Amino acid sequence: MRTPDAQLRAGHIPAHLIPEGTDPRTVVVVHHQAEPRDWTGPVLLALIAAGGSVGVVLTLCLLLQVAADTATAFAAAVPAGVGLSISIKARKGK
Repeated sequence: MRTPDAQLRAGHIPAHLIPEGTDPRTVVVVHHQAEPRDWTGPVLLALIAAGGSVGVVLTLCLLLQVAADTATAFAAAVPAGVGLSISIKARKGK
């Protein structure tokens, strides 16, 4: 007997499981076999988590793109040199 329930599987009922006053020849062992696991829940959870992760990454990419566009537009609107300039034209004498 290698497993704890091997004795019950073989149809042998330990004496401590039989209630007092019961004839052991009338005891029937019914072994409950577990149903196969339903994988729908875990698979759906994994798909939803993966979809959420992709959504977060795409949102971050969009925000970075908007920030880059805004920085580019701001840099183009601000003049490169801030200051006062005067232009003087020299006339050639007559």
